[in-house]
Amino acid sequence: MDYLAATANKKYLMFISQNYSYAILRPLQREILARGGEVRWFLYGDEVNPNFLHQDEIRLLSVDELKDWRPDIVYVPGNVVPDFIPGKKVAVFHGFNSGKRMNKGVDNHFSIRGCFDLYCTQGPTTTTTFLELAQQHGFFKVKETGWPTLDPYFSEIENNPYKNHDDNRKTLLICSTFSKRLSLAPKLYEQIKAYSEQGKWRILVQFHPKMPSEIVEQYKALQNDNLTFVETDNVLPLLQAADVMLCDTSSILLMFILQRKPVVTFCNHGAGEHLVDITDADKVAEAIDYALSKPAELMAKIEHFCQQLHPYQDGLSSQRVLAASNELLLSNPALKPKPRNFIRNFKMRKELNYWRW
Repeated sequence: MDYLAATANKKYLMFISQNYSYAILRPLQREILARGGEVRWFLYGDEVNPNFLHQDEIRLLSVDELKDWRPDIVYVPGNVVPDFIPGKKVAVFHGFNSGKRMNKGVDNHFSIRGCFDLYCTQGPTTTTTFLELAQQHGFFKVKETGWPTLDPYFSEIENNPYKNHDDNRKTLLICSTFSKRLSLAPKLYEQIKAYSEQGKWRILVQFHPKMPSEIVEQYKALQNDNLTFVETDNVLPLLQAADVMLCDTSSILLMFILQRKPVVTFCNHGAGEHLVDITDADKVAEAIDYALSKPAELMAKIEHFCQQLHPYQDGLSSQRVLAASNELLLSNPALKPKPRNFIRNFKMRKELNYWRW
């Protein structure tokens, strides 16, 4: 059966709680609309800005409105979704597994919270574990599809605002997570300040949305002809514009490295051979220069890593996610009932102020 063609006249809900989720789901929305499906957006929580919705994107403003619309599929680039809204729940992930989110020795990327009917995985490094978990739990399916977010990534973005064709310097992108324990932002401030004054590289800086405001303001104050601080809901053009990245343990480094571009990390948690990891702040500049030289041994390790993380470079991951979702809906496989999740669903009802059944 042509599961892509089955999209026509079906309803697809984008259930989001963070601003970066817009860019994750829009390539998928484009494929749905092109095939005659309907799309609506539901914004959950206070960390997602409705102003990022495009003029032609339709938002459902209440759970009652959502339930009346009755979506067939619900896409979630997050960890949880309430079971009291209709539709098959599909996890599409909000990032790659960076290995930093551990809870009592368990990697939270693989936490099964009983919310989803289908996990659409990004590549072999996550698919294998999720298949094992599916066999263990029995209430969800797993399909390796690639990540919809990256579909526009493998073609050049026109009129990229972060590129400067009149500047011949190499472009350094600095990204950081918000965790005080893991973030490079407070630890390398003096070094980055010096780089911004020296002007050896053109520097772009972008932080996790939850970065403390005092650190954000500190870096904004560094802006000059050599350094630009960027706030955006779509990091793909930013990643394309850079030649090398300086990062810590933020999962954004995994998106960057898929371009087959080197990444220098500072005190990375569990760094592999595909990264140029350093622990001495005074050696950051040397490491960046080394990465920019693209040594053959390093590039070979990066290629091997990318093949395991996300082997798809065809820009068709959204189509694979959509086909897998429609297959789940139409084949209705025999799965065990999901856990009732009484406490989690009570909390979500309270947050949404929704008490009807």
